[in-house]
Amino acid sequence: MYILIGIVVLVVLYGIMIYNGLVRSRQMAEEAWSGIDVQLKRRADLIPNLIETVKGYAAHEKGTLEEVVKLRNQAQAVPAGDVAARAQAEGLLSQALGKLFALAEAYPDLKANQNFSELQASLETIESEIQMSRRYYNGAARDLNVKVESFPSNLVAGQFGFSKREYFEIANEADRAVPAVKF
Repeated sequence: MYILIGIVVLVVLYGIMIYNGLVRSRQMAEEAWSGIDVQLKRRADLIPNLIETVKGYAAHEKGTLEEVVKLRNQAQAVPAGDVAARAQAEGLLSQALGKLFALAEAYPDLKANQNFSELQASLETIESEIQMSRRYYNGAARDLNVKVESFPSNLVAGQFGFSKREYFEIANEADRAVPAVKF
């Protein structure tokens, strides 16, 4: 009788350990997504300053400037949990930013503008931090996904509604490249 009770207690304790590991992994993935979101917000906040600086030099390049603003707004409008849609929107924004920086080649005064240079350097830093945040999120998502799919934790995950996370991936190969900024 005591052996049977001992086995039941061990199984329950093991189930609790698995459950707590799943909760920990889910929280790590949510915290990692929050890190990406913060960096994307920093980039989105920097874009209006960059646009205003470029506007003074490239007034006739209105289409490119409007595209960057439109794509920034679209990226910010994506629902918080929709990782795939956010990745796609951010990829398009990165492409538009690349076009914006290509405009600087046609305007030597803009390239020499200290404000533009500082904004460009800030954007490069943020792009690097976004890349690091993406890697961290994808690692946290991978760890959660392994636990959700592995036996015996998949039994606990199924019982308590744990699900796999999408990776923050960019589908289009051209979108994967960080905008090239050459002066």
